[in-house]
Amino acid sequence: MAHEMMLLALQLGVILVATKLSGWFFSRKLKQPKVLGELVAGMVIGPYVLGAIPLGTLGPLFPPVAGTIPVSPELYGIATVGSILLLFSSGLETDLPTFLRFSGKASVVGLGGVIVSFLLGAGVTVLLHPEVHSLMDPEALFLGTICTATSIGITARILGESRKISSPEGVTILAAAVLDDVISIVLLSVVVGISTVAMGGGTVAWSQIGSVALKAVGFWAICMVVGIVAAPHITKRMKRLESLGIVAEISFGIALLLAGFSEMAGLAMIIGAYITGLSFSQTDVSSEITERIKAVGDYFIPVFFAVMGMMVDFKAVGSVLGFGILFSLIAFAGKLFGCGFPALFVGFNMKGAFRIGAGMLPRGEVTLIVAGIGLASGAIGPDMFGVAVMTMLLASVAAPPLLVQSFKGGSGYKKELQTSEDGDMVTLELEFPSERAADFLRRSISDAFRSEGFFIRTIEGSVRSWQIRKDELVFILKRQGAKLELQSKQQDEAFVRLMLMETLVDFQEFVDSLKSMEQPEMMGAGLLMNMFAQQSKSES
Repeated sequence: MAHEMMLLALQLGVILVATKLSGWFFSRKLKQPKVLGELVAGMVIGPYVLGAIPLGTLGPLFPPVAGTIPVSPELYGIATVGSILLLFSSGLETDLPTFLRFSGKASVVGLGGVIVSFLLGAGVTVLLHPEVHSLMDPEALFLGTICTATSIGITARILGESRKISSPEGVTILAAAVLDDVISIVLLSVVVGISTVAMGGGTVAWSQIGSVALKAVGFWAICMVVGIVAAPHITKRMKRLESLGIVAEISFGIALLLAGFSEMAGLAMIIGAYITGLSFSQTDVSSEITERIKAVGDYFIPVFFAVMGMMVDFKAVGSVLGFGILFSLIAFAGKLFGCGFPALFVGFNMKGAFRIGAGMLPRGEVTLIVAGIGLASGAIGPDMFGVAVMTMLLASVAAPPLLVQSFKGGSGYKKELQTSEDGDMVTLELEFPSERAADFLRRSISDAFRSEGFFIRTIEGSVRSWQIRKDELVFILKRQGAKLELQSKQQDEAFVRLMLMETLVDFQEFVDSLKSMEQPEMMGAGLLMNMFAQQSKSES
C-alpha cells in the first residue's frame, strides 16, 4: 500500500508539472486552448509512451493496467473528482433562464446528432467490412454507438475559458451534450441486448431495456426540477453559518452526492455534477461558490484531461490507421451535420450552427467505455477498439482549436436575446467629472450593498458591469467612461434610490473632509523635507 501511495504522489506531481507547462505553451505560444496542451501532456507522459520506461528500482512511473482504463484506480478516481469539479463549475457559470429557454432547441440538436452519427457510423462499417452484413450486426451497432458519444468535459472547459458558456450556442451545446449522455445510455442498453441475442440466441429483453431507459430519463428530469426549486432554500439556510467557505464546501459535497446517485441510476457522474451546479447558478452566492471551486479545480481538472490523454494507445491506432481515419471523419461529419443542420431550423444562423456542431465533436471516456463493453462481449475485436481510440484521439485534438476559432465574430443566433423582464426595468444614471471619480463612487456603491448582505460578481463583456444580488433582489451596475448606470426592477427602484442617496451623502462627507485637510502640495513638501532630514541624521 505504501508503494502505491508513493507512486500516486509521484504521478500527480509529474502530471501537474507537465500539464501546467504544456497548457502554458499551447495557450501562450501556439494560441491554442490549454485543454489541448493538457491532453497532449497526458499522451506523452502516459503508460503508452514515456510513462512505460522503467526508472531504476521504481519501475515505470505509469505502469499499464489491464482493462479499458490503462491507469491505476486511485489515479482514475482523482481524475473523476476533477471531472466532477469541472462540470459543477460549468453548471455554476451557466445562465439558468437561458439554459431553460434553449433546452427545447438543444433536444432537437442532440437527437439529430445521435441519429445521424449512429446511422453514419453503422453504415460505413457495413460498407467497408464484408463480414458485416447489416446495420443490426453487433459490430455495426457498437461502432454506431461509439459515433454518438460526446465529451462534455472538453467542450465545457473550452466554453469556460472563452467565457461563452451562457451564450445561446454555449447553453445549447451543453444541454444537447447532457441529453446525448442520457440517450447514449439508453442506446447502449438496446445495443447490448440485441448483440447478446445475435451472438448467443434467445430473445431481446425489451422490458429490461425499457426499465433502464425509464430510470435514466426519470432520474435526470426529477433531479433537474428538484434541484432548481430547492437550491435557493438550501443556500438561504447555509448562509446562517456565516461562512461562505462552508457554503461552497457543502455545495460541492452535494455535487459529489448527486454525481454518485447519477452513476447508480445508470448515467455518468458528470451529469449529476452539472445539474447541481446549474441549480446553484441562480442563487445569490453562486459567484462566491464559483470562485472557491475554481481555486480547487485548477489542481484537479488538469489531472482529468491528462488521464484522458493517457488512454490513447498508439499501437492500437497504428493497426487500423486507414479505416480509423475514415471512421473518424465520418464521426466528425455526423456531429457537424447531425447537430448543425437542425440548429438552422431552431433559430441559429450558419455561424451558430457550425459552432454547435463543432462543440459536439469532442469524444472522451464514454467512447472508450462503450468500446470496452463491445470488446469484452466479443461484439468487436481489438482492431475496432483501436478505431474507437483513434476517433477519441483525433476528435480531442481537432475539436478545441476548431471550437475556439468558430466563436470569433458576431452572434450565431438569428434573434437578439431579450429577457421577459426587459420592459419592467428602470435605469438610474449618474454623471461624474472624470472616470476616476466614477470608479471611486462605483466602489463605494459596491461596499454599501455588501454591508447590506448583497453579493457582487463581475459580468464579462465590452462594458464593465457587475451583478448585485441578494435572494430575489438583482441589480446591474455598469460604468461607461465617467457615467454610472444602475438597473433594477420597477418595484425595487425606491430601495435603489435610497442606497444611492446614502452613498452620495457619504461621498459628500468624504469630499468635505478632504477640503479641510492641509493642501496636498504642502503635505508633499513636508514628506520630502522629512526624508532629507532623516538622510542627514544617518550621514552624521
